[in-house]
Amino acid sequence: MSYNKPIRRIAIVGTGVIGASWAAQYLARGFDVVATDPAPNAEANLRKYVDEAWPDLTNIGLSSGASRDRLSFTTNMKEALSQADLVQENGPERPDFKMKLYADMDEVTPVDSLLASSSSGITPSVIQSKCKHPERVVIGHPFNPPHIIPLVEVVGGTRTSPEAIEQAMAFYASIGKKPIHLKKELPGHVANRLQAALYREMLYLIEQGVLSVEETDVAVCYGPGLRWGVMGQSLQWHVGGGAGGIKHFMEHLMDPLQGMMKALGTPNITPELKQTVIDGVAREAAGRSVDQIAQDENRVIVGLLKLRGVDSKDSVAAAKTGKPKPTTQQALVGANT
Repeated sequence: MSYNKPIRRIAIVGTGVIGASWAAQYLARGFDVVATDPAPNAEANLRKYVDEAWPDLTNIGLSSGASRDRLSFTTNMKEALSQADLVQENGPERPDFKMKLYADMDEVTPVDSLLASSSSGITPSVIQSKCKHPERVVIGHPFNPPHIIPLVEVVGGTRTSPEAIEQAMAFYASIGKKPIHLKKELPGHVANRLQAALYREMLYLIEQGVLSVEETDVAVCYGPGLRWGVMGQSLQWHVGGGAGGIKHFMEHLMDPLQGMMKALGTPNITPELKQTVIDGVAREAAGRSVDQIAQDENRVIVGLLKLRGVDSKDSVAAAKTGKPKPTTQQALVGANT
């Protein structure tokens, strides 16, 4: 099966926070979006989320044809998927639920349409295991919130076709995302594993009384976190190697770093340690609601992306012609079409 048909109509299955954010993203990129969710008040909550996200999306830059009026909703999943070119699924993180859901979606979605899961941890081989057409099932895991953060992790299962992976990568790039292709399936994929590795050491430092909760957050966001907003760690070590770059770093600085790696700790996550973190975060939040903190974060991230020249105006026309092959610059800073 060839997966290169134009993508014009996107179905969102599950309209919680991630699904609603994806819906906002696709509407801002000028697609027709049909959403489905059986939960009470799902449509009202979805439209409220999209309305609240629209100012940030406008600030990032809307594509030609972007409109909240292109959003439709139905509680009938078959109706939502029957004409979808791509499905972005955002259901509960339970393997048994996903397996049945994908078998059901597979029955009613056109056979040449992609089925992409936002699953943060379940592997695609499990998700596709009950499908008649497993070759078009991929993971398209965003970093939260999808309408702000560019990263998308694309993972295929043992029965996913290379063509489906290729189209998914090209499509996400064409709408201004930064897709990465995981060559192997891993629980939690990659970005969450990196976060878990860092947080393990943060908890160890708190447990050992080295730093308070607040101080560990300061150490991250006002130290390496600022650099990570510009470049990844390997490229930073290249800069850290001076004139000799990464070669000098590997030859002269990797051994001391390796020794430090071996000294990293594993915390004993007790109820007391959990409460210490809860109390510390409450002090950091200083009475601000979760929504307010998230809105403040989104504003800073949008500003950072603009400063970096990573504007999510896209090459949507390429995706819609079925040949989305933008360069990195075109994908990230493309003009409205």
